Amino acid sequence: MVHLLSQLDLGTSVAETDQLLEVARVETSAFWDLLRDRADLIPGTKGSGKSALFRTFVDFLPVALLRERRVVVAHGIEDPGDPVFNAFRDDFERLSEAEFVAFWCIYLTSLAHEQFVKAPRYAELLKGAEEEIADFQTACINARIPEIKAKKSLRSILEWTLNVVKAWTPKLTLRFPEGQGELEFGFGSPSPSTPSTKPDTELLPEYIVKVRLTLEAVLKRVDLSLWLAIDRLDEIFPRRSPLERTALRGLLRAMRLLSSDQIRVKVFLRDDMLDEVVRGEEGFVALTHITARQADTLRWTEQQILTMLVKRIYANEPIREYLDVDIDRLESNLEYRTEAFYKVFPPTVHRPPNQATTLKWIYTHCADGRGVVTPRDVLEMLRRAIQHQQDSCHADPTGNSKAIIGSASLKYGLVELSNHKRVTFLQAEFPHLWGHIEKLVGGKSGFSEQALGRLFGTDAKRIAADLVSVGVLSATKRKGEVSYLVPFLYRPGLNVKRGNA
Repeated sequence: MVHLLSQLDLGTSVAETDQLLEVARVETSAFWDLLRDRADLIPGTKGSGKSALFRTFVDFLPVALLRERRVVVAHGIEDPGDPVFNAFRDDFERLSEAEFVAFWCIYLTSLAHEQFVKAPRYAELLKGAEEEIADFQTACINARIPEIKAKKSLRSILEWTLNVVKAWTPKLTLRFPEGQGELEFGFGSPSPSTPSTKPDTELLPEYIVKVRLTLEAVLKRVDLSLWLAIDRLDEIFPRRSPLERTALRGLLRAMRLLSSDQIRVKVFLRDDMLDEVVRGEEGFVALTHITARQADTLRWTEQQILTMLVKRIYANEPIREYLDVDIDRLESNLEYRTEAFYKVFPPTVHRPPNQATTLKWIYTHCADGRGVVTPRDVLEMLRRAIQHQQDSCHADPTGNSKAIIGSASLKYGLVELSNHKRVTFLQAEFPHLWGHIEKLVGGKSGFSEQALGRLFGTDAKRIAADLVSVGVLSATKRKGEVSYLVPFLYRPGLNVKRGNA
């Protein structure tokens, strides 16, 4: 058993370092929406698989997309939490929302130039489009976007992007066709080294539209489409800050400005961040034109979690052979996937009768108060469970566990996951709510409206709504009364016991 456990590798819960991502891919509705180019905005909870989906399309599928769909994929923000963004924080702080629109337009144009127009891998495909490429490069120069002669670092690109923003023209208004709203810019003075005979009020719309049109001409000439994909936006700007909100609002507006039939801007964004970006007194003009191409929020069913787990477990050949599992049948047969799952796990975590199956137990105990289950949490729990099982087998090689991963180890994994979520999610991501969440520590799991009122005071309804929105509480309405419950996921980490307060 010890030898078998040492071979059991479920990959990592973080997509950037997950070596099993390609072989264990689960094709959700968001995957198919992206593949068929029906979605540009992909929202999801932290850990729900946005970065995994991003990696799938930028690392594993570009060759197939180019061959079968004539799609080129370029992508930005490659390094998570790259300190280079912090180096320019003061510059970003001074940008208005309109200037952030300019920033993202320039940044996305640089991706198109660097990773498509100048990329050696596409040189053969671009033969015959020399005239259109020259027009595109001229349009970039006219828009104060210089040609980058050599491959540049992210720091260099950000530096000249911010310089271009500073050089762009005064307040301008760009009206979208068909009554789709308008976009107002308020930039610094134009560069005196690039005089123009046109009024300042005409410069920016003409130049940006010209950049897009000339890039479209290149793509049409060689019968290609271009996707510009951006991920890890939660790691660039200070979380829940006015700067983050302004920057992301600018990005959503830039999506509209640059997108066309040939050019798609694909943005992978946390759903709580999207909610913050679009709500507020000022609203968000033409939001429906963005959400019209928004994928469903990434959510995982119990069957999809099952599929992910058995694909990861049996990606390992020694385990596949030892347990005599047919990899082809795993792909095609749900009943066989279930059978293969229970070759590793016990039938139930708690002793029968009337106990949920182990798969159901894992799914319900990894669900937050909104019912959201993420692959990251499931994998993190099972990683801790495997470690516990290994330690148990070393301590007692003759132990009587019939399963490779036993019930005690699964319970241990849940406790460790819950403690991990308390520190890395609740305290780190929601410091503004931690004072309220802390009041749940050491208490009971169930609350009536009256009980929450005693706990939180006169502002209890608003606080409860906030805690429900982040998944620390679930809310159920019955006969006009709302009851609240701390989900299994957070009970060990908050030292919450079953029962009503």
